[in-house]
Amino acid sequence: MTSSPLLVLLILALAGPAAAPDAPGQAPETQRVPVEGGGSYTDVGAAGLAAMLERKDFRLVNVHVPYEGEIPGTDLFIPFNQVEANVAKLPADKGARLVLYCRSGGMSAIAARTLVRLGYTDVWNLDGGMIAWRQTGHPVLPKGR
Repeated sequence: MTSSPLLVLLILALAGPAAAPDAPGQAPETQRVPVEGGGSYTDVGAAGLAAMLERKDFRLVNVHVPYEGEIPGTDLFIPFNQVEANVAKLPADKGARLVLYCRSGGMSAIAARTLVRLGYTDVWNLDGGMIAWRQTGHPVLPKGR
């Protein structure tokens, strides 16, 4: 069966950015990651984040240290190991969506677990970080902040 491009776009739009697959027939590019002690965060791939950025309604936070550039649309830079000390920079609403990234995904996964333990309930992590983002053809703004 062949789907028209318009039908595919309509289905993706109705599904929302978190459920949008990379291509027809592929599974969504998100995964829930449980956090020790309770709660979880969502890993999202580069294509999923790109779709989310088209309708940005979240804070995008670079947690990589040292600073090595950023994804366009980044709202904050908070070192992954200083998230708890900088919680005042984050929304007071712990249900607000926060999307974290670093260079490869490791530091942002640590930061995501910290935020979940602090009570944030809609935390996302860019799986593969800026490396995966670049590999899928998306730009990273150079150093110089």
